[in-house]
Amino acid sequence: MGVIEVPEGSAFGLDNLPYGVYSVGGGARRVGVRAGNSVIDLAVLLGDGIFAAPALNPFMAQGPQRWAEVRTGVQRLLGNGDVPDEAAHHVDAVTLHLPFEVADYVDFYASEHHAANLGRLFRPGAPPLMPNWKHLPVGYHGRAGTVVVSGTDIVRPAGQRKAPDAPAPVFGPSTRLDIEAELGFVVGGGSPLGTTIPVDAFAGHVFGAVLVNDWSARDIQAWEYVPLGPHLGKSFATSVSPWVVPLAALEAARVPLPGQDPEPLPYLRETSDWGLDIDLAVEWNGDVVSRPPYRSMYWSPAQMLAHLTVNGASARTGDLFASGTISGPDKDQRGAFIELTWGGSEPVTVKGERRTFLEDGDEIVITATAPGTGGGRIGFGEVRGTIRPAVPGA
Repeated sequence: MGVIEVPEGSAFGLDNLPYGVYSVGGGARRVGVRAGNSVIDLAVLLGDGIFAAPALNPFMAQGPQRWAEVRTGVQRLLGNGDVPDEAAHHVDAVTLHLPFEVADYVDFYASEHHAANLGRLFRPGAPPLMPNWKHLPVGYHGRAGTVVVSGTDIVRPAGQRKAPDAPAPVFGPSTRLDIEAELGFVVGGGSPLGTTIPVDAFAGHVFGAVLVNDWSARDIQAWEYVPLGPHLGKSFATSVSPWVVPLAALEAARVPLPGQDPEPLPYLRETSDWGLDIDLAVEWNGDVVSRPPYRSMYWSPAQMLAHLTVNGASARTGDLFASGTISGPDKDQRGAFIELTWGGSEPVTVKGERRTFLEDGDEIVITATAPGTGGGRIGFGEVRGTIRPAVPGA
């Protein structure tokens, strides 16, 4: 038995303990938690074979009471130093994998600042928000099969593009490749078809949160999105962080929403605050270019889940729903480059160069921290991706 050292000020203390899936030396994938710079094998620590699975789904399906029991047990064992030597691995010695099997993926559009900025860019002279925006969390159904773990390279997508003054579209690689810095929520306990998840039942169904980068080809998106919304401009890749921060670790981060006017319809009215005080940072080739604040989001994740299921749509273990781009009121808080560079007309400086959209070889890293229940900050790790050239001939 041994004691797991957690450095002072670590973002991965016992008040965090995010879950992930790891392997060592090409071996089998197993579920672990991160404590300091160690990954702890839960099947060994707890003697429970459910954590020998290659994904979190079997554990998440056990529900909130089991989640709480496991979290309390792990905190006790790690706090007492009761960790078998064979259960602990240095984080640099493991390979991290997609932590859960993605059942479905829905992406929302929950930032008023982001939605208003895109409205001003795409519809100059018209109201920045569409008439429905403050009445419901707008979203689109994404593609679960192209959700990838942090560190996966992103191949530049190809598709139809049409310049505003061009007579016809052309086909080729996207020239306006963008990011979207988001927070994603992982459903643990689902709901049957024909039922709903009330807004105040959020914590009984959502297991935890991940960082998300919803890569976006803005030129493909602009040509295709009318009238049915995003498709090929989004579906080529969505990256998530390898660590799932449990909802219980975010209790100290809960804050009221900035304010909703008009008051939402009854099924969207919260009696418990699920705004979250989470600070993100976006690095472009190593330079921090934006610091989006999640606390500025108009719609909460509890409202998103309630809206997602209000028509009777089922939820399943492993469903992922994301917030949409996180943007604040200030320019350096914009979570997408189409906003940050105002459609490419206001370049930003990256490593001494004036830049607008992503070029081949660019690397994006998104990180985030939040207040922890222990008084410090907890971390989400990172979601990282590097742009590779389009497939030859595209």
